[in-house]
Amino acid sequence: MSAADRSVPAADEILDIVDENDRVTGRAPRGEAYARGLRHRCAFVLVRDAEDRIFVHRRTADKLVHPSLYDMFVGGVVGTGESYAEAALREAEEELGVSGLPQPTFLFAFLYDGGGRSWWSAVHEVRCDLPVRPQAEEVAWHAFLTGPELERRLGEWEWTPDGLEAYARLRAHRGQPDGPGR
Repeated sequence: MSAADRSVPAADEILDIVDENDRVTGRAPRGEAYARGLRHRCAFVLVRDAEDRIFVHRRTADKLVHPSLYDMFVGGVVGTGESYAEAALREAEEELGVSGLPQPTFLFAFLYDGGGRSWWSAVHEVRCDLPVRPQAEEVAWHAFLTGPELERRLGEWEWTPDGLEAYARLRAHRGQPDGPGR
């Protein structure tokens, strides 16, 4: 949700609708964008702690997209007129329950297209040395996992498909071979 208007229900939040080249073609409420499969923008943030572990969480059961699935990214939709960078910082702070995070570093963007849903995805990374208090409306469970722990869980837990794709692309971006569960 845009920082300017947190009182708007999530389904009513206005999103920029974009084409396959990430150019704005219109606007629609989030609920309508989801229901009609309209392409929009999302920010993904991989969060590492001081020990280089990765923040992993299970989404709450009432999420509009991918309820109760695990994810190794925090993030969410980019509001109308908001930049990917602004959304990445806002979403990371909201979901982690912290303030004063450094600006997440942009790594790459890709067009996610799966299951009748499509969005431009800007992947970022940030180090969080603060104690986290995840947002109860967004996060049902959380932990910081080492890289090997995360890799083991890929084949055991049910993950968000867009998070899995972003993680595979992140590994490729860093020149790492595919891990388990790929």
